[in-house]
Amino acid sequence: MTPDTPIWTPSAGRLAGAHLTAFAKLAELSYDRKLNGYAELWRASVADPARFWSLVWDYCGVIGDKGATALSDGDNMLAARFFPEARLSYAENLLRRDDDSDALVFWGEDKLQRRWSWRELRAQVSLLQQAMRGAGIQAGDRVAGFMPNMPETIAAMLAANSLGAVWTSCSPDFGADGAVERFGQTEPKLLFCPDGYWYAGKAVDIRAKMAALAEALPSVRQIIVVPYLGETGVFAENVPKAITLTDFTAAYQAQALSFERLPFRHPLFILYSSGTTGKPKCIVHGAGGTLLQHLKEQQLHGDVHHGDRLFYFTTCGWMMWNWLVSGLASGAALMLFDGSPFVGEGRTLWDYAERQRFTHFGTSAKYIDGLRKSGIAPVREWKLDSLRAVFSTGSPLVAESFDWVYANIKADINLASVSGGTDIVSCFALGCASLPVYRGELQCRGLGMAVDIYNEYGRPVRGEKGELVCTRPFPSMPVGFWNDPDGGKYRQAYFGRFDNIWCHGDYAELTAHDGMIIYGRSDAVLNPGGVRIGTAEIYRQVEAFDEVLESIAVGQQWQDDERVLLFVRLRAGARLDEDLQQRIKAQIKTGASPRHVPAKIIAVADIPKTISGKIVELAVKNVIHGQPVSNLTALANPEALKLFENLDELQS
Repeated sequence: MTPDTPIWTPSAGRLAGAHLTAFAKLAELSYDRKLNGYAELWRASVADPARFWSLVWDYCGVIGDKGATALSDGDNMLAARFFPEARLSYAENLLRRDDDSDALVFWGEDKLQRRWSWRELRAQVSLLQQAMRGAGIQAGDRVAGFMPNMPETIAAMLAANSLGAVWTSCSPDFGADGAVERFGQTEPKLLFCPDGYWYAGKAVDIRAKMAALAEALPSVRQIIVVPYLGETGVFAENVPKAITLTDFTAAYQAQALSFERLPFRHPLFILYSSGTTGKPKCIVHGAGGTLLQHLKEQQLHGDVHHGDRLFYFTTCGWMMWNWLVSGLASGAALMLFDGSPFVGEGRTLWDYAERQRFTHFGTSAKYIDGLRKSGIAPVREWKLDSLRAVFSTGSPLVAESFDWVYANIKADINLASVSGGTDIVSCFALGCASLPVYRGELQCRGLGMAVDIYNEYGRPVRGEKGELVCTRPFPSMPVGFWNDPDGGKYRQAYFGRFDNIWCHGDYAELTAHDGMIIYGRSDAVLNPGGVRIGTAEIYRQVEAFDEVLESIAVGQQWQDDERVLLFVRLRAGARLDEDLQQRIKAQIKTGASPRHVPAKIIAVADIPKTISGKIVELAVKNVIHGQPVSNLTALANPEALKLFENLDELQS
């Protein structure tokens, strides 16, 4: 297959029933001209963002008061305001259904299975709404979840938002220090937690951790303990400020919900940066921008329809959880999972997908690579007749993984690699069910997102690697950073490099198909001999070796230059002998270039990652240069950094 041949093309039947087909017809009426294909629709959407986002509001049926103005100060990225007169409630938009069909299905590994109908979800939100109001929660207060990805987490978030409170969360596998570094900044009044959780088949006790949080977070008035392991009573007795969920809501009965409609930019979520280079940034996202962006991405790009069954493997410490829950606003049922994706020898998720008839399966590139090396081929063992799309994010999905997905999961699916981040709680480039898929590429730039690639001189380039930028405002730009009253930290983070242009920090390229390739983070780009190299270009070649489970590439300052180091974690029984080293180097040389070939290849027992599973090149780079890593609590396995200290191999 040549690079110009798509690996998948949507059928005529799919195109006829796609959201994007219907939306394009609406756009042609609004713009009063023919829009030939996605490229013309995209250009129209970024040339007139006010008209485009107003159409998204109408097409997706946003519930709320729209106001007369769609965009003010549109030429100024920092001053721009979408729908400045609008008032809406995110929770009201997500809870638009009230029937007995599935709203939430939950699997806690292979230990627990539950489902809530839309009616049951609304009843749970009603109880929590009343209990929160009784606890004094008001608009602008923060409510936190130290929670697994389970139904009660979504109900608590919706109840808080229905009152205008701000939801913030991380997953219970965070250490106490990591949680305090986040919640200590945002000062929640209520904190939800489970009575423990399952991971890799084992029950995990978090009572000591929650007792430490109760002491370290004076803003928290109550800790609400949600049943998971069935030990809420004992748990609450041993944790200060704790009350069981049953006792918290005992005084109330389910009744009609009320929703506080607030301005478009009213804070909805506070998300946290990974914090691997310092204290986590607290990124505030507005209700209207988050809702509108997610509706656009899920309907126009992901082709999520009323009644679909949407799954994303995520924790509550990753922005994909926030993205997933917005699927309720499209009338989709959410398929929730908590625990290890490789429990049951990696079979549990696919049992879940088959039994619950997933239409959309979302995961990470690392999971796909791990599945590929596990030997499991879902196409041979599970019936996936309902599955229409596989979404991948978290790191670049290499071309070989595209091949593997189509050969081993399903041939007729939209494989959508997506990229954006916590900073925008959405995507800059992503998939589209109406476009062909080319191996190794993100299909398109998002509608309404004026994404470009700039070289080091601030000029747009095609077919060249450079900085991913956005040149026009978009609704899901953050409201700001928490505790950044003059906006200085916010401006420096995104607008410090190019005036009035968002610089995202990704190293990327626009392709001949108007798709995109992401090569990694700009701050992790390697620079041997003055030539910039994205780390993903190396990982793509290394992942072809079955002996290598995962790898990390960093630059080492050496003799007035920078040399490339490659660290590999090997499969049990494999050895990094001379033969394997030479084969890896040869693959990198022919598959990438001679400049990509590492000066050293070193085997390590583990590779440090954030709690959301991203490898941390900068932290490893600091360690090998004898520099401190400022925030170890951001890492899932900080002890792995010790493996990179004072290595003899790096002295020659």
